[in-house]
Amino acid sequence: MTSDASGRLPEAFLTPGGSSFMDFLAGHAPDLLPGRRSLGQGDLSSEVPHGTTIVAATFPGGVMMAGDRRATMGNIIAQRDIEKVFPADEYSAVAFAGSAGFGIEMVRLFQVELEHYEKLEGATLSLDGKANRLSALIRGNLPMAMQGLTVVPLFAGYDEDIKGGRIFSYDPTGGRYEETHFYSVGSGSLFARGALKKLYREDLSETDCATVAIQSLIDAADDDSATGGPDMLRRIFPVVGVVTADGYRRLPEDEVAALVDAAWAQRHERPDGPAATSLT
Repeated sequence: MTSDASGRLPEAFLTPGGSSFMDFLAGHAPDLLPGRRSLGQGDLSSEVPHGTTIVAATFPGGVMMAGDRRATMGNIIAQRDIEKVFPADEYSAVAFAGSAGFGIEMVRLFQVELEHYEKLEGATLSLDGKANRLSALIRGNLPMAMQGLTVVPLFAGYDEDIKGGRIFSYDPTGGRYEETHFYSVGSGSLFARGALKKLYREDLSETDCATVAIQSLIDAADDDSATGGPDMLRRIFPVVGVVTADGYRRLPEDEVAALVDAAWAQRHERPDGPAATSLT
C-alpha cells in the first residue's frame, strides 16, 4: 500500500467498500490473504508445526474453551507452550487445530474483520454473523488446505438472545455446524470428547466446567502423542477462556494451575480419570 507524491494514501484506501475487511484486503492486497499464496507443489503437512487439541463446553450463562499447549512437526515436539485459544471480540472466543502459522494468522484476520465491521457499522455482528464470517475465512484458505496446511477452528460465544453460550465447529471447506453442549477438534479430539461425554452436565458451575475441560485434555494427552498434557515440570498448563455476559476473560494462570494440581492429584488415585459422579 503505497502513498502518492504528496504522501497521501490513494482515495481507495480511505473509502473501503462494504463492511468486510477481507473484501477490502482482497481488492487491494490479495497477497496478504493466506489462501492467495503459492507455496509450490506437494504435501507440506509434515514440514510445519501443527496445533492439536481444543475443547469447548457450555455452562449456565456462558461457554468455556480450552486448548493444550503442544505443537508438533511430524513426530517432533515443535513447541511446548503455544497458545491456541484467543478472544475473537469482546463476547466470543476462537481457537484452532492444524497448521499453527496459518491458524494464528487466520485468528488475527478474524479479529480484525470483526473490529472493522463494528467500526464501520457502529454495531457488533450477531453471533451467527460472526460464525459466518469465520466460515468465509476458512473457505478462502482451501488452496492451502489442499496442500496439507489445514486449519480447523472452533468458535464459541455468548448469545444475548438465549442468555447463554453457543459453540460452532467447521470443516476445512468452511462448512459451519452448531454443536450442543460441548465439542472438541484436533488430533486428540476423539479421546477428549469421550471424557466430555462422561463428565459433562448441563448444570456445571464455571469452575466445574473448567475442571471438565482440563480433565478432557489430560485424557486426550493420555492416548494421543500429539496432544500435550499439563507439563508439571515446567508448569505449562492449558489456556482456558471463558465467555459470559461480562465478556471474554482468560482464566488466570494461578487458577488454572490450582485446577490442574487438583486433577493431577486425583489421577494418582485414579489414573484413568474421574468417574462421571466425581464432580457431584
